[in-house]
Amino acid sequence: MTEHRDIMLRGGRLLDPSSQLDGVGDLLIRAGKVEAFGGNLGTPDGAQVIDCAGPVVSPGFIDVHCHLREPGREDVETILTGARAAAAGGFTAVCAMPNTDPVTDNQAAVGFVLKQGRAAGAARVYPIGAISIGQKGERLAEFGEMVHAGAVAVSDDGKPVVSAQLMRTALEYARTFGIPVADHCEEPTLAAGGAMHEGYVSARLGLKGIPAEAEEIMAIRDILLARLTGGHVHLCHMSTKGSVELIRWGKERGIPVTAEACPHHLSLTEAMVEGYNTNAKMNPPLRTAVDVEAVQQAVKDGTIDVIATDHAPHHNDEKQREFSDAPNGIVGLETALAVNVTWLVKSNIIPLATLVERMSCAPARLFNLPGGTLRRGAVADITVFDPDQAWTVDPAGFLTKGRNTPYGGRILHGRVGCTLVDGRIVYQRMG
Repeated sequence: MTEHRDIMLRGGRLLDPSSQLDGVGDLLIRAGKVEAFGGNLGTPDGAQVIDCAGPVVSPGFIDVHCHLREPGREDVETILTGARAAAAGGFTAVCAMPNTDPVTDNQAAVGFVLKQGRAAGAARVYPIGAISIGQKGERLAEFGEMVHAGAVAVSDDGKPVVSAQLMRTALEYARTFGIPVADHCEEPTLAAGGAMHEGYVSARLGLKGIPAEAEEIMAIRDILLARLTGGHVHLCHMSTKGSVELIRWGKERGIPVTAEACPHHLSLTEAMVEGYNTNAKMNPPLRTAVDVEAVQQAVKDGTIDVIATDHAPHHNDEKQREFSDAPNGIVGLETALAVNVTWLVKSNIIPLATLVERMSCAPARLFNLPGGTLRRGAVADITVFDPDQAWTVDPAGFLTKGRNTPYGGRILHGRVGCTLVDGRIVYQRMG
């Protein structure tokens, strides 16, 4: 690893909700830390100067939910390509879900992900360990060993924890290690065979639907189990109005529940499936306009704590199957900022400071990760972006191996100019 060099970010809009910072100024990085910020700091000898006049300088974005596919599916993504795509999207850190092959359910597997992440030299990669061995939902994985090896949370994402008793035990066990249990809320008997949201569109297209209640039943179960155990439950990719109401109910009662929403559930509806568009197939599925509005408002008022990508690359051949047979998921690391700016900030649903809070400060705080702040002495994980810059999404230019996006060809606002991790530039857009 090369030695750190002083870097001066000159004249940007310094935006850090964690310290109520919002103003134009300079930011000096020294030895991988935030050394100072303010107006006209001068330039230390030998410092690299980056002109940030116009753009925003914020704490680096942190994605608590992505799929990097390694080990097992290196043909569709590797930790290297995923970490580079994350950096290009302004993410200084990502949390890798454990539904790999083999499953990340032991300390050796956790260590492998960490090692590959360090070797990538891009965004930080934090492993999430599996709740159950092999994600089979039968026996708990060894949380202690995985946490000791570097896991920052546990989840069986991709599969729900069907057994309430297993979920209860997981919450009790995870509480002793101070980590969240992230659950994929889906009642499997209601969702079985479903390919999209259950409603008028699914009926017209002749596709079996997944009702909103499949998500909501498991959401309230998890909230009640968090109340019972005192364990921190984190609800993944919430997508319905009912789920939002349940989370709000839990928070009002002081239950340790947090939740995330994804950019696609904040911007798109079930109408995207028209024409059997497999790039609009995901789980949970795209819902109704009423659901989208409810989830947007939940991001605004803090009921939804975090915006996470659920980045899920697939090979093009897999996505070109019949709709019902195609895999769920889309790529999201390189479009997340722009989708959120376009649909949330430019639509005056939330201010830019709230977006930075949901994409950076809150993820760091809730998952106990470095970063999420520009305070003096903090690790210099920083994103420089222009919220006003328009660009056309071209999947062919992605750094991820995945091309499966419903945003291809769309003009979005908000583009990353530079990403710094540990005070080093890991991505800088040319031109």
